[in-house]
Amino acid sequence: MAPPKIDYSDKNVLLVDSSGNMRSTIFYMLRELGVQNLRATTVSERVLEMIREEAFDIILLGHNSSDLVSGAQILEEARYRGYIRPTAGWIFMTSDASQELVLHAIDSRPDFLLTKPFSVEELKQRLDQLVLRKRTLFQVEQAIEIGDLEAAVDACREIPASDPCYEQAMRLRGRCLIDLGRTQQACEELERQYWKDDDKDTGLLLAEALCRLERLNDAEELLNGLIESYPLLIAAFDLLAKVHERNGMLHDARETLKEATQKAPLGIPRQMELGRVATQSKALDTAEGAYKRSIVLGRRSCFRSPEPFLRLANVRRLEMQGADERRSVELRNEFDTLLNNAEYNFPKDPALKVKSALLRGKMAGDLGEEDEVNRFQKEAQRYNQALDNPMDLAREDLVLSGDKVPLLEPQSAAAHSHVRRDQEMAAKVNRLGIKHYMAGKLSQATRYFGLAIEYDPGYPVALLNLAQLYLESARDNVNRRDERLKMVDRYLRLTQQLPLDAAMQQRVDAFKELRQHPVEELPGGSLAVLLR
Repeated sequence: MAPPKIDYSDKNVLLVDSSGNMRSTIFYMLRELGVQNLRATTVSERVLEMIREEAFDIILLGHNSSDLVSGAQILEEARYRGYIRPTAGWIFMTSDASQELVLHAIDSRPDFLLTKPFSVEELKQRLDQLVLRKRTLFQVEQAIEIGDLEAAVDACREIPASDPCYEQAMRLRGRCLIDLGRTQQACEELERQYWKDDDKDTGLLLAEALCRLERLNDAEELLNGLIESYPLLIAAFDLLAKVHERNGMLHDARETLKEATQKAPLGIPRQMELGRVATQSKALDTAEGAYKRSIVLGRRSCFRSPEPFLRLANVRRLEMQGADERRSVELRNEFDTLLNNAEYNFPKDPALKVKSALLRGKMAGDLGEEDEVNRFQKEAQRYNQALDNPMDLAREDLVLSGDKVPLLEPQSAAAHSHVRRDQEMAAKVNRLGIKHYMAGKLSQATRYFGLAIEYDPGYPVALLNLAQLYLESARDNVNRRDERLKMVDRYLRLTQQLPLDAAMQQRVDAFKELRQHPVEELPGGSLAVLLR
């Protein structure tokens, strides 16, 4: 059977590359493939704002290591800030195929990596695979995008086992089940799938489920097998280190993270984790190296923070225990210098003042300076009370000092469900959706309403607007009518779950009345009276 022909004329595509020649070449390749809605730009910090403000279907991001702001940094920050929407496709393009760069890019989970230069045929193959996959998984990923994980779980079941995307759908289902707290069910389904297909990504997710169920020995055995078969599967090392730590084997956790950072040295979170575990296991040289690398890597990273300065200062404090008098003076000076550097580089971080005071108090306690201990404790309390969200000082003191703290504390449901909310941007993007709707550009309107929900999943106006668009689509098109009506009911249900003012409740009631009629009997044309 011939592969289906992909129509790119309705795809909104962003091309980012700092090389003008390469950008021009890829631009004309995309034109040759039928892409009409195409924006091309160089790599810069402005790219993140473009991605944030506009709903692109496909983003091709070029990386050049010599750039002041590299493609890898853009990719990392887009993932960190939540700008990578599940329904959008990302292709990371690089001429640097080094192991450390590739593994660093994989940490940010693009859909594909493409080595430059490439032919139009290679580009078409990747784009075709991407679009077909996004088309098949659209209902699933859109539900994930708006935070309706129950709907995503149900939508996964609608993808037949014969579909090439079935395995990925089952992984998405497993991920959603875990995030919903239905870990035992996820484990059972993932286990059946893994032993059937032996897929490494399914195995990795299964290991996470086993870990959450406290089946640590089973998780360890599975992860060791994955690492043996896939020695560059760095996420398996990360999870194995957590399993070792929960089993109380800090030495094994540290060595696992050391191996991971040797293979993939560019990830700051992994370096920081190595530093933390090394400090707790008293391997201070290893901790020092990890924190120093974090400081260097953080100069142009979204993970830039005062934390490695603070943790390295604590390493200096710990090194003073048992040092001779001359070395103690040197270490004390380095301790003060590191804290001063943190405060100089991060002057607008109010939590830093709290943490710095705690560490200085810890140092004073080591030296037997009780008056200074009391002074710094009061200072920490004063700064902490001024924070919008005061910290647990006792726990923070343990974290900073490298002492044992409760390991791998389970995240609360609130932490799992935390979403970024920007109602102002949601309203702005919703207005753009209405503009496109009034101009008859329904696919663009749908995209903008969906983006509005991404900015604020609890924005009822955009939710109801999407319900209306799908209702009109179901009315006007017999094909996939049932599927569209499911989307209508999904968005209506989500709207009704929100606190609504009187005007919005009136709109919901009017829409519910329309929904009670057979779809064929709905009035023709636009239902724009419902839009705001």
